[in-house]
Amino acid sequence: MTETVELPGPDQPVSFAAHIRPLFRGRDRRAMSWAFDLGSCDDVRAHAETILGRLAAGEMPCDGAWPAERVEVFRLWAQTGMQP
Repeated sequence: MTETVELPGPDQPVSFAAHIRPLFRGRDRRAMSWAFDLGSCDDVRAHAETILGRLAAGEMPCDGAWPAERVEVFRLWAQTGMQP
């Protein structure tokens, strides 16, 4: 997983459109489409606890764990109101 994505700055609010959705590649969205739509803010909100648990455990994405800073961006988004 070497794709570059822009992470939010230290005082920047985390939003799904700008920071979370780009973390999930097309192959991630296809691989998980049986369970939820990683491209949908509503679906990711509804399953945020499960997704965060799998990301933190290194079980998502299927081809290798995210770097810790990406997991923390998702965690911050989940803890700060899951803004669209």
